[in-house]
Amino acid sequence: MTDELRSAVRGRLDAVDARASEVVRSSTGENMISRLGTADWLSLGALFWAWVGAVLFVSGEPNWAIVAVLAGFAFDKADGYYARRTGTASAFGRQIDSFIDIFAYLVSAALLYHVALAPNPVVSAVVGFVVLTFGGLRLIRHNSEGFGDDSGTSYYHGTTVVHTHLVVLANYFLLQFVPLWNGWVAGATIVAVCPLMTSDYKAYKTDAGHVLVGVAGVLTVVGCLALEFGVI
Repeated sequence: MTDELRSAVRGRLDAVDARASEVVRSSTGENMISRLGTADWLSLGALFWAWVGAVLFVSGEPNWAIVAVLAGFAFDKADGYYARRTGTASAFGRQIDSFIDIFAYLVSAALLYHVALAPNPVVSAVVGFVVLTFGGLRLIRHNSEGFGDDSGTSYYHGTTVVHTHLVVLANYFLLQFVPLWNGWVAGATIVAVCPLMTSDYKAYKTDAGHVLVGVAGVLTVVGCLALEFGVI
């Protein structure tokens, strides 16, 4: 073996050794998992329940699916509360939160419409696409611009993915109790509100707003359980 060939072989072996060492390091503490804090694990709890909801939706169990998704909503609120109280909020955590919001609010809303409201698959595809498009753009915008500030009160630029999810939930209950309500009307209302997520509307972040959303969530769970067990 010539010196030149020996040198080339040694170089390749060194490269393989370096890559192997990198793989070992990435699996023993220097990867992203090691960067996750308590708030991030709470966010992943929200993702778990969002996935449970998705499985229940496609299994034809919309009421239980909504309950599961709202459990994810509780975890989503808990991660932000914990991060603020402990001073551990970070750009990394916000990225995780936005990633999970796609599944917790947007995908679940599109699935709810598809399973329980859509008059046909074509309409479902259009409505779901609009929800995912405007919701995704809204989350990207928030990561880029952050909160606005109005005399010391923070606000979101545009309505939030939670607002849109609530509109879909409202349509679900309207379909149960209002005879003239149908999937076409529901789809039209959902498509109409989606552009508001990328508008200049100021959605103020207040304690009263959080309480109202929490109350709406509890009432939704009660309503779903009542429907599931035939109480109403």
